[in-house]
Amino acid sequence: MAVLRTDCFERPLRIFFEMMGHFIGSHPWWFLIAPLIFSTCLGSGFYLLQDRMSNDIEEQFTPFDGQAKLERKYIQETFTGNDSTFSRLRLSTDGNYAILIATNDRNILTVESLQDILDLDFQVRSMVVQFDNQSFEYVDVCAEVMGSCTSNDILDIIKTNASNIDTVNLTFPWYNSNSRSFPLYLSLGNVKLLNESTVVESAKAIQLYYYLREDNKTKTDLWLESFIKLVSNISSTDIQVSYSTSMSMQWEFEKSPGSVIHLFSITYAIAITFSIISCWRLDNVRTKVWVAACGVLSTGLAVLSGFGLLLLLDQPFVMTVASCPFMILGIGLDDMFIMISCWQRTSVLDSVPERLAYTYKDAAVSITITTLTDALALFLGCSSPFGSVRSFCLYAGISICFCYLYSITFLGACMALNGQREAENKHWFTCANIPEDLPSRSSKAFGMCCVGGSYDRITEKEETEVVSHMFERFYGPFLTHKSTKVCVFFLYAGYLAVSIYGCFNLNEGLDIRNLALDDSYLIKYYNDQGQHFAEYSCNVMVAVKQPFAYWDADEQKRLCSCISHFESLNFVNGTLAWFLSFVQYANASNLNISSQESFLTHLPDFLELNAMFKHDINFTADTKIRASRFFVQTLNNASTKDMMIGLRKTAEECQVDILVYHPAFIYFDQYTVIMDNTIQTIMVAVMVMLVVSLILIPSPLCSLWVAFAICSVIVGVTGFMALWGVNLDSISMINLVMCIGFSVDFSAHISYSFVSSPKSDVNEKAIDAMACLGYPILQGALSTILGVLVLSMSGSYIFRTFFKIVFLVITFGLLHGLVFIPVFLTLLGAFGKWF
Repeated sequence: MAVLRTDCFERPLRIFFEMMGHFIGSHPWWFLIAPLIFSTCLGSGFYLLQDRMSNDIEEQFTPFDGQAKLERKYIQETFTGNDSTFSRLRLSTDGNYAILIATNDRNILTVESLQDILDLDFQVRSMVVQFDNQSFEYVDVCAEVMGSCTSNDILDIIKTNASNIDTVNLTFPWYNSNSRSFPLYLSLGNVKLLNESTVVESAKAIQLYYYLREDNKTKTDLWLESFIKLVSNISSTDIQVSYSTSMSMQWEFEKSPGSVIHLFSITYAIAITFSIISCWRLDNVRTKVWVAACGVLSTGLAVLSGFGLLLLLDQPFVMTVASCPFMILGIGLDDMFIMISCWQRTSVLDSVPERLAYTYKDAAVSITITTLTDALALFLGCSSPFGSVRSFCLYAGISICFCYLYSITFLGACMALNGQREAENKHWFTCANIPEDLPSRSSKAFGMCCVGGSYDRITEKEETEVVSHMFERFYGPFLTHKSTKVCVFFLYAGYLAVSIYGCFNLNEGLDIRNLALDDSYLIKYYNDQGQHFAEYSCNVMVAVKQPFAYWDADEQKRLCSCISHFESLNFVNGTLAWFLSFVQYANASNLNISSQESFLTHLPDFLELNAMFKHDINFTADTKIRASRFFVQTLNNASTKDMMIGLRKTAEECQVDILVYHPAFIYFDQYTVIMDNTIQTIMVAVMVMLVVSLILIPSPLCSLWVAFAICSVIVGVTGFMALWGVNLDSISMINLVMCIGFSVDFSAHISYSFVSSPKSDVNEKAIDAMACLGYPILQGALSTILGVLVLSMSGSYIFRTFFKIVFLVITFGLLHGLVFIPVFLTLLGAFGKWF
């Protein structure tokens, strides 16, 4: 069978890098100093870091073109609020509030517990806060209803007297008094009913809200901060208190970068230590200690340049970007180990420019392939609808480009200078000339510290390292044995089966509590809320967008039919609609509202008695109804995704032009795009990776195996991350996009080395590839894992997720690069020599 080669790009590229290596080897100081100056200049962008910070949760972790944002805009433009008649139900945003949950493991509805709650409520309302040399209290910033601050239903029912609880016959979920109805499901949690009736026997939690006006954010933020300080210091023997505010998640989220700052120094210390140890040689001349240190420095310069450049270009810096340096460190060290391995295969008798030329000829193409795939995968991620993903991918992609640039220039110059020292047989530390052989009558200690420069006299190359020797003499032959190949196939089948099982168990969506640190007070609040107030979900707005003849019997039937469709959903508990209440009012008052004139005549009287309903109707200038809204209460017996999609689908099927909206839908919209967008990005990236491989790897079938490795690793990472408790959300999507590039690294190195091997037998090609790149690939994998290992100790879900997925990517990438792909490549020999 004919040999098929596609080296029309690869061959000129090798020649180009050979010439570049020779030039850098001849003028190393230029390429050492220029990157230092260049990165220092770009690093000035860090002075703008605080101005470029963009950690708004809605902006960064919700789809920028989400449907709910359009629905919110319509609601805000159509139904304007009124500061004097605040209604939590009618908020188009989360609002401005503080909230606390008081719990008691036995019964919160006792005189003692309620008295503690009343005392706490009094402290909150009477808390004095300083602002602009003036003091203010809750009454000065509270949201008002008819001139008074909003109150809490349960406290209104007992008339702020704990003893009254013994005389009140509470019912759940609604409590009806002579004057009004109270939705107690918003106030009482974990309720136990008496003999399957609606009468409350006991409850374990009470929830209190304190809503604020939104006209002076600085002032209300100060009050919220004071609320947190006050409630955090509350102690009681009868109740336990958890708390939150409308700003708490944002404030807690902004603390996350600070939780990993101290880990950067630990990470780079570990990386430097590992690099030096793995590049250390007992030979005092041939050791690569300085190259290893410069390799770590090179990654630091890449981060400094990439981040600095984008900060200078006014690109927003999102907190998720803080994990980039850990990734860049692993990539940079991987490139360094590949270059050192290629350098060691050159003749020590050649001049430094010639050695560097041969090094670049062998290593630069392989590094170029992995850099292109890493960077392109990340740049494709910039098309994501999530701001946090776009920001991470942009910063990481640019930093990888700088990492590649500095590996070729700065690190190459360091290798050249280190090579000049080796050529002159100088000591790695003192730079003094030392003998190659141990002088007579010299001690062993002198030989260990002051002798070096030996090499293999037959091959004229540096002596083979122990690990590389093991790959060539033991691991390679073992892997290419027929029985081992069979075992590898069974191993891969098991890996694939578990991965696919995990993929089918993958959950979607970002749990908002994961944006806070593990030790945040919000965790207890969300746990209490989930434990005690999980039965009821959102009270969703349903807006009738068209002018509608509410007085017409046929039109009423059409609208009531629509409401019935909503109420037939298993997660809908009830409906609150102004026009249904108006019909009941008219029937009770014997009013005729069957004509437009009579309907519009009696409506103002009804709205005077039910002032809140005024906010649910949009009148034209001539008092005609342009639009209106009603509300449906949902339950927590369905997933948030199913609930939102079910409501939207029901709205579409109605014969009336309506939309459904709740402020939480802004965050729930991620469920509608995250899966499709992730799959689309991955599919496009795989195709791009395949094209890059076809261009730069001179064998079409090897390129296909690289594409296969990408798909296989992605399936494995997705499946195992699901089994590890990681959901598919905007944070894990960042890592999956990164996974596309990482997954190709090791397989591309091995495939390229396999194709480039001069051996004719496929098994010998695989052994040769293992001997050449097995150890540097192992070094690169270990350095990347060590680079992110400290993130496993982070108190932030974001950084722990980054560790988990990078760990899976590197582990499975290494498994493919050193086990699966070499075996699969050798099987092609059975079908003809296509290499």
